[in-house]
Amino acid sequence: MKPKIYLAGGFKGGWHNKVIDELKNGCILFNPQQHNLPESEKYTAWDLYHVDKCDILLGYMAKDNPSGYGLALEIGYAKAKGKLIILVDERSPEDNQFKKYFLICKESSDVLFENLESAISYIKTFALS
Repeated sequence: MKPKIYLAGGFKGGWHNKVIDELKNGCILFNPQQHNLPESEKYTAWDLYHVDKCDILLGYMAKDNPSGYGLALEIGYAKAKGKLIILVDERSPEDNQFKKYFLICKESSDVLFENLESAISYIKTFALS
């Protein structure tokens, strides 16, 4: 059975496409970048519905993500639902103030990576089972 993965993180930088290209054959991917819902109540409901349906939440905090508020919500919800949380944090090593406040997300995650490529390699081990 293919693992279902929710892609949590900012919409810029093309990271979604990289993950999709690498994992599309071995996983079912829920990509919030594709829902095209402009109203916050609608996209929030869509996002949380799919976090609820996933097996794994892949969270990506890019260096240039301005806030991470949505990612924090999705990580918290996934934690409450008992989902496996894989987090890539590229911003904390470069921003000490952000690091202090993002620690709650890191502590809520099951597996941490400093780059997306390592997280993708790790997720591929689930696609093999």
